[in-house]
Amino acid sequence: MQTVDVLVVGAGLAGLRTAHLLARRHLKVMVVDRRRSLSAGIRTTGIFVRRTLDDFDLPDHLLGPGVRDVLLYPPSRRAPIRLTGDRDEYRVADMAAVYEHARCAAESAGAQVLLGVRYVDASMGCVQFAGAEPVKARFIVGADGARSRVARDLGLDVNRRFLVGAEIVHPIASGTTTPAFHCVLDPRVAPGYLGWVIDDGRHAHVGVAGYPDAMRAGIRHLLDAFAADAPGRAAPAGPVERRGGPIPVGGVLRRLACPAGLLVGDAAGAVSPLTAGGLDPCFRMSEWAAAVAAGYLRTGDPRMLRQYDGNALRSRFRGRLLLRRVFAGIRSPALAEAAVTMLRGRAGRALAARVLFGDGSFPSVHPQLADPAIDRLRQ
Repeated sequence: MQTVDVLVVGAGLAGLRTAHLLARRHLKVMVVDRRRSLSAGIRTTGIFVRRTLDDFDLPDHLLGPGVRDVLLYPPSRRAPIRLTGDRDEYRVADMAAVYEHARCAAESAGAQVLLGVRYVDASMGCVQFAGAEPVKARFIVGADGARSRVARDLGLDVNRRFLVGAEIVHPIASGTTTPAFHCVLDPRVAPGYLGWVIDDGRHAHVGVAGYPDAMRAGIRHLLDAFAADAPGRAAPAGPVERRGGPIPVGGVLRRLACPAGLLVGDAAGAVSPLTAGGLDPCFRMSEWAAAVAAGYLRTGDPRMLRQYDGNALRSRFRGRLLLRRVFAGIRSPALAEAAVTMLRGRAGRALAARVLFGDGSFPSVHPQLADPAIDRLRQ
């Protein structure tokens, strides 16, 4: 039976980045994913915020043009509020290419990436798969999405509060749109969240997300109804792709690690509870997770794992969790119109700009796990 130091379950951005960082620390790392292609089953729009673009090295050629303007629409779609950043605030990535780039980086660092391999379960370090021979893993990283099976097998916390999102992606003719992020607050199509239109220069992304219990007509029907007259949408210039999936919005989970493994990405609830953005948290928590896992595997000291504590992060989300509850309560068009009206004033615009353009969507994580710290634990 093959033995690895770390098995990463899930070849999304969080899993591949964590694998890359662990392999660079000279650990034997294997990544498995049930998908046969990284371009299949994409569940994110791929919107990167300025803070991520500033702090991490993303390939520029995989990113669309910069977006500075956000337009907030009430249910009536009349008189949207335009907010303009003084720099490029968003760029939309070609996520299939971003995943492939992350895979190459992980493999170049020494990680083994296996696609078409479905995780079944783990017990006493022995991991069973459908589609491959079992392996012995010293440590497991659960990067297997919002409804993580690894989390359940390891006895860690699981996500319980979700939005569900769906999106249409299609090519657009070059030069037919002006980069902008159109956001529609309309509980009839997106209860508790938004409908949106944004493009990456080559493809338009048209989507809705909301609480599934309030989507009685079904999310596909609501998406099609929204897309029929969505503001800012360009005509399709090619085939239409559909994406979708659950979005955890309960905040970072409390118990994220145990001696058998830890969680990253959506599996850890690493999504901004207000904006539902998960790409920036994925980068930040992957660095933290890799530092903790490497330190634990080198020392065997469980105190390393205690540093990967969701409670410490949750305390910094109180305001956004409160706003998430307020947002969730906007279930009628009249309330949504009133909410947008409140945002038209100076204070409302400042609040909206802080949420949309600010740097507080997800707190910075600074793992202090350099070798001197490890040496002190050994003493």
